Amino acid sequence: MEFSRGRRADPALIVVGGAMTVCALVALGWWIADLPLGVDSAVYRAGGFAVVEGESLYSPLRALPEWAPELPFTYPPFAALLFTSLTALPTQLCWGLLALAAAPSLYLALRPFADRAHLPLLLLGAFALQPVWQTIGLGQVNLVLMAAVVTDLLLLRDSRWRGITIGIVAAVKLIPLIFIVHLLVVRRTADAARALAAFLGATAFAVVVLPADSVRFWTSAIFNDHFAEMKGWVGNQSWQGFVARTVQEGRTATMLIVVSGVAFAAVSMWLVHRLHRAGDDRAALLVTAGCSLLISPISWTHHWVWVVPAIGLLAARGRRGAALMAAVLFTGWTVAVVPGGGGAERDWNIAEALIGNAYLICLLLPGLTRLPRRITLYTPGRRVLFVRVWRVFSPFSRVEQKKREDARDPGDDADAVGDIGAEGRHDRAGTDDDAEGLPGDDHETADEEREEADAGRGQQNPIHGDHAPGSHSRPTAMRTPNSRVGNR
Repeated sequence: MEFSRGRRADPALIVVGGAMTVCALVALGWWIADLPLGVDSAVYRAGGFAVVEGESLYSPLRALPEWAPELPFTYPPFAALLFTSLTALPTQLCWGLLALAAAPSLYLALRPFADRAHLPLLLLGAFALQPVWQTIGLGQVNLVLMAAVVTDLLLLRDSRWRGITIGIVAAVKLIPLIFIVHLLVVRRTADAARALAAFLGATAFAVVVLPADSVRFWTSAIFNDHFAEMKGWVGNQSWQGFVARTVQEGRTATMLIVVSGVAFAAVSMWLVHRLHRAGDDRAALLVTAGCSLLISPISWTHHWVWVVPAIGLLAARGRRGAALMAAVLFTGWTVAVVPGGGGAERDWNIAEALIGNAYLICLLLPGLTRLPRRITLYTPGRRVLFVRVWRVFSPFSRVEQKKREDARDPGDDADAVGDIGAEGRHDRAGTDDDAEGLPGDDHETADEEREEADAGRGQQNPIHGDHAPGSHSRPTAMRTPNSRVGNR
């Protein structure tokens, strides 16, 4: 009796079970009534049928139901081999199978980012976000792929099979290949090697089984001509989509896409490196995920499922206002209220452009406003030239500099380069900037080595809330010669 009283059901698991029950009932009801359900899951099933019946995978799919639009199969051949398992089920139950995986996938993706106390509410709220409900409604695999990546990078840290899951999901959908680069940047070379080997192995297996389809995919179908004409549609919230909506097609647009894409990737990977050195592997993972959405040619609104762990991390770090604003923004109203389709996006006014590109702006704005303050050289006590230029020309930075000068100890010559003094650093403890776990100024080389050692020890912490791998109760950027004794 005492044992039964001591054990209480996990509210988060109750939410997961309830969501799975609802999805199962919907799938059964729609199957019995023979109603349309799951456009993308119907395409997956039709791709599986093409493999089973020996038809061309990248030609019009003959097994699509009558109510489904004639969409092409755009995934690699290895994905089609996995989708052959869906041919044993009716179309509605194929949707039900993918929908059943949605709630457990959300749970796995949120666990390392959210506090345990917030987890049930975040799970419930996630179903109101457009990337989530659209993924479930279409029968997409986005949530499953996200959960697989999070599990590999954050939950399987002590497993000898780390990296393999990322390689397999990259063979299903190519965008997760960026997480192999992520593994290299954070110096998990062995994991990156396993991920690359898994990707190449799965792709080679598909080449052996489906040689003709593999050749066609890697030479022509990979460019996805069907969706190339829709890049400017409001539903595409990638950088290329933004350029297609605002710049006339031609050489200028192409150069802007290429140069900006390289710059976005370089800055993102640099930031991932800095976050990893600070012990903040969760934020580093979200930066890489955001980079994938930014530089991908197509980032439909249902691809933005990474907003769910991002909201969880904001809430866990006390930034509940920002988390609530992001949640409201990603409910889908921004896409619904602006003119879209048929080239209407090119005629947007300024207000419509701000609303119609809201997902992209939400991704870029925090980086543009906070990145200049974070750029530091590894040499002790020096700022990068870019930061000095930013301070000269930015009115926000001049106001902040004035506050720093007022807070600085006049007798502290060590802070002559413009850094905040030790007293000012203690006064700023617990602010939003520190809560992000990003590094500040390094005063001694020995401090850097101690930070890396602390980050390594931090990875052994539990996985819930701010005790998840890569989080610290006291950011390493707070350590200065004057505060080292207090930190001990």
